[in-house]
Amino acid sequence: MDFQEVMVVLGSPNSSDGQLGPIALDRVNHCWEQFQKQARPILCTGGFGDHFNTSPWSHAALLKQDLIHKGIPEHVFLPLALSSNTVDDAVKSKVVLENFPVKSLVIITSSYHLARVQLIFDVILLKFSKLYMGIEHFTEIPELVQLKAHEAKAIHEIKSKGLYY
Repeated sequence: MDFQEVMVVLGSPNSSDGQLGPIALDRVNHCWEQFQKQARPILCTGGFGDHFNTSPWSHAALLKQDLIHKGIPEHVFLPLALSSNTVDDAVKSKVVLENFPVKSLVIITSSYHLARVQLIFDVILLKFSKLYMGIEHFTEIPELVQLKAHEAKAIHEIKSKGLYY
């Protein structure tokens, strides 16, 4: 497998019994579609945290399991980035990616999350060229209004106080 370009799938909440939520499922489905067009290594992010995963399994492992269930071979996955938030996604991804000859990243997240991801990943993963994919969610997601408000607040914090990692 050629490691020059890697797809990075960012995490989002799952249930306490390990079921991926609609946002995570949309991101997994988009990754699977992209993999069908061009097979590339995959890096899944997400560990544990009260705000997104209280199950006994890391969120990244749940993403990987779903992608394998869809038919992506296990050997294409890089080690999991067991992160606890978006900044940590970038920090832990960098630790994994530095062990491979990676030049570019395809970063898969949601459209509502995209601006903050770009702010963070452009700083922390500076040496990699990046293509950001912010997917739209067409299923009913009741918490989407709150998530968008959280993103606006988080972006304001980064712009006013700087990025700490």
